[in-house]
Formats: sequence, C-alpha cells, structure tokens
Amino acid sequence: MQRQGWGRRGVIALGLLAYASTASSQVLDHFFGPDPFEVMRRVSPAPQTPWESSKPLPPVNAPVLAPQPLGTAALTLAELTEYALRNNPRARQAWFAARAAAAAVGVERADDFPEVNALLAASRTKPVSATTGASSPWLNRYGPSVSLSYILFDAARDDQEQAAEFRLLAANLGQNRVLQDIVFQVEQAYYRLVGIELLVRVNELTLKNLRTSFDAVNRRRESGLATVADVYRAETQVAQAELNLTRSRGELEKARGQLAAVVGIPINQSLAVQTLTERPEIQAVTTALDDLLNRARTRRPDLIAAEAQARAARSTAQAASKAGMPTVEIAGAAGRSFFTDDNKAPANNFAIGVNIRFPLFNGFRTRYTAQIAEAQAEQAVASRDALYRQTELDVWQAYYDVQTATTAIGTTESQVKSAEQTAQATLARYQAGFGSLLDLITAQQDEANARVQRIQSYLDWFTALGRLQFSTGYGDVMVAAGGEKR
Repeated sequence: MQRQGWGRRGVIALGLLAYASTASSQVLDHFFGPDPFEVMRRVSPAPQTPWESSKPLPPVNAPVLAPQPLGTAALTLAELTEYALRNNPRARQAWFAARAAAAAVGVERADDFPEVNALLAASRTKPVSATTGASSPWLNRYGPSVSLSYILFDAARDDQEQAAEFRLLAANLGQNRVLQDIVFQVEQAYYRLVGIELLVRVNELTLKNLRTSFDAVNRRRESGLATVADVYRAETQVAQAELNLTRSRGELEKARGQLAAVVGIPINQSLAVQTLTERPEIQAVTTALDDLLNRARTRRPDLIAAEAQARAARSTAQAASKAGMPTVEIAGAAGRSFFTDDNKAPANNFAIGVNIRFPLFNGFRTRYTAQIAEAQAEQAVASRDALYRQTELDVWQAYYDVQTATTAIGTTESQVKSAEQTAQATLARYQAGFGSLLDLITAQQDEANARVQRIQSYLDWFTALGRLQFSTGYGDVMVAAGGEKR
C-alpha cells in the first residue's frame, strides 16, 4: 500500500510539473509574445514574397589586382598566363586552403606537448556544518594555481596525425591543379580570341570578294547579259556577308571580355593581345600514348590528391576504430591560497596523479562513428578510382583530338588552296562574260567555307594540345608550333 501511495504521488507530481511548465510558457507568451526578439521580422513574410532589407546592404569590394604589365606592347600568352596566376581568386582560395590544412597538422601535433593552465581565483564562502547546521564566519580566500595534463598513451593519435598529413598533401596538390586549370582557361580564351580574330579577317575578305562580284553583276546587267534577279541574288549574298561580319565582330568583343575576365583585368578595360600574324607550323605528337597515360597516372595533381584523400580517410577510419581503447593521462596541479583574516597563514596545495580512461558505453556512438568513417574511407577510394578512369579517358580523347586536328590542318590547307584558285578562275570567267552567277556564288561560298574550316582546324589543334597537357598534368609531352617544346 505504501508503494502504491508513492506511485500515485509521483504521478501527481509529474502532472503538476507539466502543468507548471505549460502555465509558465503561456505567461511568457502573454508578456513577451511568441517572438520575444522579433527575429521573424528579418525574413520574408511569405514564401512568394521577396526579401527586402531595412538596412543598407554592405558594398561588395572590388578585387585587389596585382600590378599590370608595363608598356603598351601587345601581351603574349606567357605574360597573360603569369598575370592570371597572380590575380585569379581561385589561386588564393586554394593557397589558403593549403595553409588551413597545414595548421590542422599543427593542431593534431599539439597533443605531443602537455597542456598547462593558470588560474587566479577569489572566493567568499560561509561554511555550514553538515552535522549541526551551525554556520562559521565568512571565509575569504584568493590565490593562483597551475594545472598540468599530458596524454601518455592514445591509440588513435598516430592515425589522426597521419590523416592530417595526407589532407595537407591533398590540399597542396589541389592548389597545383587549380593553377594548372587557370593556365588551361587562359589558353582556351586566348586561342578562341585568336580564332575569332582570324574569322573576322576571313569575313572581311569574303565581303570584299562578294562586293567585287556584285559590281561585276551590275556591269553585266547594264550590258544586258544578266537579269535583275542576278543582281538581287548578288545583293543578298553581300548582305549575308555583312551580317556574318557583324556577328563575328561581336563574338570578337565577347572573346576579349572572356579573356580579360580569366586574366583578371577589368572587363571594360582595353586589352592588347599579341595574336598570330602568320600560320603557325604544326608538328605531330612525339610522345607515345602509353607514355602519356603513365605520366598522367603519376603526375596529375588531382589524381594524386585523390589518393591522398583516400589515405586520409583510411587513417581517420583507423583512428575511429580505436576510440574505444583506453587512454592514459598524467595530471598535476599546484596552488597557493591567501586568506584575508590576519590569523590565517597562506596555504600551499599540490596534487599529481595518473588517469586511465576506459570508455564503457556511450549509446553506441563509438560504433556508429567508426562505421561512418569506414564508409567514408570506401567512398574516398571509389572517388579515386573514378578519377583514375576519367584521367585515362581524358588523355585518350585529347590525344586523338590532337591527331585528328593535325590531319585536318593539312586537309583544310589543300582545300583552301583549291577553293581560292576555283573562285579566282570562276570570277575571271564571269567578268569575261562566261559562266553563270550561280557558279560564281558557289565558288565564293566554297572559298569562304574552306577558310573558316582552316581556322577551326587550327583552333581545334591548339585547344586539343592544351587539353592534352592539362589531362596529363602538364609537361614536355610534345613538340608544338614553331618547334618550341610545350
């Protein structure tokens, strides 16, 4: 009966506590409302309503740029690349990430040294006897103390340090890959600008030739050898050529802006670039495909960084699996207490001991943490394997892109030469009163298309060359234009 009474009392007590908690919450809501700090006013009132700031928004600071190359001479690709490496924000991001990873190694190594803390405390207490309930006079004390603790044994320490070392290696390699990516972006933007500039020249030449043909049609029309339909057809071709020239000039300005953005120059600032004045000499790849594949496997920074990340994850998993093992720690403290009472002398206190911690049970947290770390380690290995296969594919495709572009350049050179001769002969025949306007227009279109294809073949070759270098991690993989090693 007594137990049942205490059970009822417990249920009543719990009910009273729950009622008191609800009542106190209602009282607080009555005086302060459901949003005491009015933080909900700082968001949009409804999902479909855009947020508006009641305060001025912080201004966005412009990037701080490195000094630009001096002089007014046109910049070479090497100068543009060097300037981009000094200004691209991604380079700073990767560098600071590497510094953070280096600092993380220092954090892990901090356990190699003891932890020492100093404390200066002051207290005023009125002791009460636990037996008689009598109170003693106020006791005022103050004084310094020093505590020391040092971990003698931790099974997971070496694994944690090793994981930090591998993460630092991955961060450093990641920075190298970012720099290579910046170089590749500059190359792509530069050669695109060069290609579009050559396309503008081709469109200007095409427009000039079509205007010459238009004049010839008008003269034949005056002589009664051509119809008005021939005049309109020639005029249509001239208008189409003018449109193509206008579009190519617009693309040229867009390409200048893209190169300026990649290099790090304000996009509205003029940028003088040294472009190609003559057709470059193209030579074939001199390195075997198998050598390029091996070089990519051993030198590509992001692939080696993925290996380092996998090893870091494996070390982390090993450290997590050892979290249930005991740790040994030595601890000590020393202090001196001073009393405000004149009749009490200062007192010294010392303590030293060894602590052995045995993790017994924490709600299976250690077990699941180890399982998470193990799964993340396997995931890192899978990511490395995926990048390994992608690296091989990148090299394979870029290699054959270079081979195809090299062959295409020779083909387009012959095509341009043949198309130029055909167009000149057809124009001469038409001006002499022989041949049809359709033959002339067809010959001139073939000439223009051949010139465009030649430009595209050179652009494809340079782009494929840069992609091959980027996919292998850069290096002397071939002999490029002008006999220079790239």
